[in-house]
Amino acid sequence: MKKTILAVVISSISLGSIATEHNHEHFSEIGKQGGKPATKTTIEKNDAFAKTLNFSDTRAFENNNKGLIASFDKKTGDIIRNSFDFIDPSVANADNAPDSVNPSLWRQAVLNQAAEGLYEVIPGKIYQVRGTDLASISFIRSDSGWVAYDVLLTRESASQSLKFFQENVPEGGDLPVVAMIYSHSHADHFGGSAAIKEAFPDVKVYGSKHITKEIVDENVLAGNAMSRRTAYQYGATLNRHEHGIVDAALAKGLSKGAITYVLPDYELNHNEEIETLVIDGLKMQFMDASGTEAASEMITYIPSMKALWSAELTYQGMHNLYTLRGAKVRDGLKWSKKINEMLVTWGEDTDVLFASHSAPVWGTDEISDFLKMQRDAYGFTHNQTLRLANNGVVLQDMGDEIYTVMPESIQKTWHTNGYHGTYSHNARAVYNMYLGYFDMNPANLNPLPVKPESAKFVEYMGGSELILEKAEADFEKGEYRFVATVLNKVIQVEPKNKDARELLADTYEQLGYQSEGAGWRNIYLTGAQELRVGTLPGAPKTASPDVLANMTVENLLDYLAVQVDSVKAQHTPFTLNVILPDNKETYFVEMSNGNLNNILVDKAMKADATLFINHVDISQILLGKTTLVELIENGKAGIKGDKSVLQKLTSSLTHADESFEIVPRPEKGEEVDAELYENTHKH
Repeated sequence: MKKTILAVVISSISLGSIATEHNHEHFSEIGKQGGKPATKTTIEKNDAFAKTLNFSDTRAFENNNKGLIASFDKKTGDIIRNSFDFIDPSVANADNAPDSVNPSLWRQAVLNQAAEGLYEVIPGKIYQVRGTDLASISFIRSDSGWVAYDVLLTRESASQSLKFFQENVPEGGDLPVVAMIYSHSHADHFGGSAAIKEAFPDVKVYGSKHITKEIVDENVLAGNAMSRRTAYQYGATLNRHEHGIVDAALAKGLSKGAITYVLPDYELNHNEEIETLVIDGLKMQFMDASGTEAASEMITYIPSMKALWSAELTYQGMHNLYTLRGAKVRDGLKWSKKINEMLVTWGEDTDVLFASHSAPVWGTDEISDFLKMQRDAYGFTHNQTLRLANNGVVLQDMGDEIYTVMPESIQKTWHTNGYHGTYSHNARAVYNMYLGYFDMNPANLNPLPVKPESAKFVEYMGGSELILEKAEADFEKGEYRFVATVLNKVIQVEPKNKDARELLADTYEQLGYQSEGAGWRNIYLTGAQELRVGTLPGAPKTASPDVLANMTVENLLDYLAVQVDSVKAQHTPFTLNVILPDNKETYFVEMSNGNLNNILVDKAMKADATLFINHVDISQILLGKTTLVELIENGKAGIKGDKSVLQKLTSSLTHADESFEIVPRPEKGEEVDAELYENTHKH
């Protein structure tokens, strides 16, 4: 694999963080308390749902508590957990769930709250630190040290987790981390890598097949949109209480800090079905699972320990075939088949199944039962969605229809419940993967854009006053789904309609209180919050400078291309050679017809200008330690030919709005309630 650092060939212009303005309205008095109470309808719906759940099954809690060696000290626990103290991890029944939380989601929140320290998976061989981040970090004993498997989301959480492990592991805490492995291409599994590298500079790094490419595709090219959406899915700006965020399905939530990326020394080839490597004397077998939970992913089996690592193909819940933050749709059939392949290949020789999220599962029989149920949940979603589609069920109806055909065995099993990926949006993902967004109804082929369509709806319905009157009546009847639909039309047309905004916020809030899926709850509650106070800071930034600094030159140029304003750029065509002497690479870049193209070439081509720059210096630009101007002045970079080419490029680039509107914002210019603003931001 080429280890080219991402070459931002045109100074540090477009890659810095952008300051955003946050406009707020006054919260109501009840808003200061963290949310309005659950309505009678919500309470009744949650109570009825609780009666369908199997609370007598506590096996997940038994596995969760097994092997605890040390609970967190305050410094380590405060990474994400300090403000979830309103959740008692010792109680996990329906009677304990607040009225404002779906009882199944509350149980998951309690389960994840109970994960809080260093755990022994296999004595002397495998340990996990669980509860400092969205993922867990695993430490596997090798001949001369430890292999760190999946290294969390941020440098800060990885640093504290490593320190906690070293101080509390029964033996070997003074040994080095000799290898670091990324199971797949999601940020919560590689983002803390710099902390490990800084502590152990000689660590060798391994990654799944094409991991760097897939990280770029998912986290950078659409990175700004995804970061904004991620804040909704994970409730990044919500307070932590029974009217706010209670859980993130996979764990308590996202850690705060810098997302980093250390390039792998070796990416798995998977030219064979199973690739075997010996890492510091430890034999490990890797099975490619790309295209399941992540576009780049692998499963690992350790024969000497009879330990099977399922990466993120399994956890204590149903995962996403489509993740609400936005990503490529995942293949449910392949996912099901890969779990089956794990079961057939290693099931009879596995004593422990451990993964990126949730507690391990021990014992061959229990592991077999667990994997079969997980396998069948994804297989059911894929196969029944297509069966229904083949009988005319359309995309909009599929989310409800899939529940009517769900086997009782799946519904009654906790670890197939829809905390992260609901069956509703997963079934629609399967439909979209095979048939796309269009249902073949001509009325849906070319609808008006959102605001003009909303204006016509409001006009047809008799105006906003009449709509609001009807919506208030439907709200009282608990018909929240349609109230949300119709009031959204009103505020698209009349964003300053305070009564409509407040009722829509109340509606989203009740829908959030009823949601079993953590992402659904967080999205509804974040929407309610932004209707009331506007956009708040807190979105994680996956396209961080450290991640960008480890992209290839081609990756960077592709990234710049999505920032080009084509209307401006159509009038400033140019050609540019970018030569990296230390890498011995040359790229030919052309702006034509408002589009930026690039290609790796053997030698410089005829061009308007040629830029010379080393990849080491490019990394320094991206990390904010220098600029292209300074490099040129110091003789570390140079440009020949038409120097206006750089200006043509920079003048065509745009900055993405990091807090772009998802729900219409409150009216600008109103003074913010200082006490409430502080309470909203304190976490």
